[in-house]
Amino acid sequence: MPEPVVSAQPSPVMMETQLPLPRFSRGKVRDIYDLGVELLIVATDRLSAFDVVLPTGIPDKGRVLTALSAFWFDHLRGVMPTHFLTADADAFPSALRPYRSALSGRAMIVRKLRRVDLECVVRGYLAGSAWKEYAATGCAAGVPLPGGLRQGDRLAEPIFTPATKAEAGHDENITQAEMARRIGVALAGRLRDTSLAIYRHAAARAEQCGLLLADTKFEFGLDGDQITLIDEVLTPDSSRFWDAAAYAATGSAESYDKQFVRDYLERAGWDKRPPAPALPPEVVAGTRARYLEAFRRFTGRALSAA
Repeated sequence: MPEPVVSAQPSPVMMETQLPLPRFSRGKVRDIYDLGVELLIVATDRLSAFDVVLPTGIPDKGRVLTALSAFWFDHLRGVMPTHFLTADADAFPSALRPYRSALSGRAMIVRKLRRVDLECVVRGYLAGSAWKEYAATGCAAGVPLPGGLRQGDRLAEPIFTPATKAEAGHDENITQAEMARRIGVALAGRLRDTSLAIYRHAAARAEQCGLLLADTKFEFGLDGDQITLIDEVLTPDSSRFWDAAAYAATGSAESYDKQFVRDYLERAGWDKRPPAPALPPEVVAGTRARYLEAFRRFTGRALSAA
């Protein structure tokens, strides 16, 4: 794999925020505050792996997630509505000015919508939990796949494999039939078609940047009846990005995402139950480098200094 480009000195790690604002929710990575009709989403440097938050933060991770999500929300404006309003701290409400230094580069303001409590996962390649299920059953989230596929193989067509969304504990893959049972056939079908359309658009962009979008997850909200893209989008936390040249040459899945951390934890023999072990400095540095490189590949520029 080409060496990731690492720019600028790492910024101080931010593991949590304690703003004197109404707390809307706290996820594995994001602290979300209620601004009334809008939300303030702050991406910390927390990292989760196997659905457990690790004790070690990754410098600049939250800044990458915010900046790359803002890039994609802007890029996808012509594809579908999004909840994104701004990530420019200078444009934040005056009440947030006292916290500008803490928020700058890692926070965005979005419209508050009714969230669909499912994750919409699209897979273009056979990896992760889909590979494990396929190896055992020949299916991925109940979708039958051709026989003889190997780990990392490109699928003939992208597949939609929804999952539950857990604020704590493990997300679980579910079938499209189960998704339809939970939210209704019509909405489930619209979410599937929308997810596949965004994936195809983003995968084409990724290939122009020398990356393969192996899989990704989207989250949606409802603005009345209008499906709207929310949360983060197409980041190294929510996606698998593989180096296209390495894949073409050797079939290897050299990644620019948090697979680097998962691989370390697997080698370390962690049982994937809390508490998670601390990460050594070389894994922290390698993860940061991959996140920064994913940002650089997509945007054509290095992440700005904090």
